[in-house]
Amino acid sequence: MRHHPGDHSPAPHTRHSLHTVAGPLPVSAVRGPALAHEHLVLDLDRTGDGAAVLDAERHRAAVTAELAALRAEFGLGLVIELTCRGMGRDPLALARIAEESGVAVVAATGWYYEPFHPREIGGASVEQLAGTLIREINDGLGATGIRPGVLGEIGSHGDRPSESETRSLLASAHAALATGLSVATHAQLGRGGLAQLELLTGTGLAPHRISLGHQDLLDDPATHRELAASGAYVAFDTVGKESYQSDDTRLRLLLALLAAGHADRVLLSCDISRHGYLESEGGQGYGHLFRSFLPKARAAGVDEDLIDLMTRRNPLRFLTGADADADAEEI
Repeated sequence: MRHHPGDHSPAPHTRHSLHTVAGPLPVSAVRGPALAHEHLVLDLDRTGDGAAVLDAERHRAAVTAELAALRAEFGLGLVIELTCRGMGRDPLALARIAEESGVAVVAATGWYYEPFHPREIGGASVEQLAGTLIREINDGLGATGIRPGVLGEIGSHGDRPSESETRSLLASAHAALATGLSVATHAQLGRGGLAQLELLTGTGLAPHRISLGHQDLLDDPATHRELAASGAYVAFDTVGKESYQSDDTRLRLLLALLAAGHADRVLLSCDISRHGYLESEGGQGYGHLFRSFLPKARAAGVDEDLIDLMTRRNPLRFLTGADADADAEEI
């Protein structure tokens, strides 16, 4: 697939700045940690019970309060919000949350995994799908003018993507190549990361522009090492979701990846994806990473420089495409 000069105006994007819902943000302005895979507004409800929802009106105040508290307590500087097409994305609500919390938010475009694919994927070609994403990246989400700063969470389930998931992943890779954004995936229950990586890099997309999602749900250190050794980011991004995987197992897997020398490939987050996970409803909240998991990592010997690497420098490098040895003054 080729993109000809003049087909699309390039989105202004450099390794020195991020696209946020409030506009360009210098990388140097993000001085505190980032949450690399979150949802602030979404609707994944397919049963009518309303559980897999973070409503722009009913839950926005609680979400905003949590982020503001994390900014005050831990210096939270950035949330990479991976609610995309077909997931109840609301860029104006994200902009309001960012403004009221004081935490920068990066919005996303792309398609989740097949059960949530909207009709537009249907029989559309890879090129048609890529064109949709490129238009959103360059022109903004709907009429809002808000530009996404990442492609995600691009989904698949099983060990190999389905036919429509394959088209979605390929379209995302082509859009990434055309616009300079990075791609964050959803690998259902941690499976299929190697297949996702093969598809994405097969287009010419560099591994360091790719984050493989939910790898903390896969108890397979060898796969984690293989993904990291390729240069891709390995996302341990469901921290605190004990019904899927215990944090003790997550920590064991993380320590194994660190021991193998891959700290510069790790991303961390909590993937809050239903209102019952909010602190106001008795859930673990967005702060579980900082209040529970990272203290356990420190107790296991992980030092502050590694924590800053995993929670701040790595997310910024992922978004901007900066090298792992980027100048400290830049990131």
